[in-house]
Amino acid sequence: VQLQASGGGLVQPGGSLRLSCAASRSTFSFNAMDWYRQAPGKQRELVATITSGGTTNYADSVKGRFAISRDGAKNTVYLQMNSLKPEDTAVYYCHAGTIVRDYWGQGTQVTVSS
Repeated sequence: VQLQASGGGLVQPGGSLRLSCAASRSTFSFNAMDWYRQAPGKQRELVATITSGGTTNYADSVKGRFAISRDGAKNTVYLQMNSLKPEDTAVYYCHAGTIVRDYWGQGTQVTVSS
């Protein structure tokens, strides 16, 4: 299984970005797909999750600003990030899990700075 993350970049505070995670098989074949992030000097943290049934969950720090969604036809999960803050700066990773294995994509850098 391959997960290809894209969409990162440099954005000003208050701006928006949309990250994409393209999977090499159906996103519904995983129990859940997630976005994690890791800022310099910090531990990797869970940002948002979407289950195979469509349930979504978010870290408190991004609730109301970020939205995770999927396009089943494209085997892709998205993370729409609005009202970005400097503290959202991190490398963002796509993750997919089954009951027997975890899969990780490569990271995509998001930098929020004026």
